[in-house]
Amino acid sequence: MVFTPAELDYLHSQRLGRLATLAPDGTLQNSPVAHAVDDATGVISIYGYDLGNSRKFHNIAANGQVAYVVDDIASLEPWTVRGLEIRGTAEALTGWDPPAAHLSPEVIRVHPRRIISWNLGAGGREGSRRTVA
Repeated sequence: MVFTPAELDYLHSQRLGRLATLAPDGTLQNSPVAHAVDDATGVISIYGYDLGNSRKFHNIAANGQVAYVVDDIASLEPWTVRGLEIRGTAEALTGWDPPAAHLSPEVIRVHPRRIISWNLGAGGREGSRRTVA
């Protein structure tokens, strides 16, 4: 298992994250996206409306390096933020069956290599920094 149970619970509870990609000219792009995670493999799938024509899709096709952040504010008092940063590689694939009719047949599949999590789990006490195979 790539993610801990607390990390999986958190990823399933959140709808949005931010996907950072690297363009061929060296500029960075950061895009808000929705995600789904495969519990067994740890692969994160990102679909979208007309995803195949997006800059993030083309950046991944050209480079394949990504960072993905999912975070939120768990409490204002006391101030508590929680989240995950996932660094790794990604594939820009076409011809997939999207999970909803309004989404295009492309998918970005993120393969985690480094996971950093903070303030997750019961009482917000779980966090980790690790490299995965």
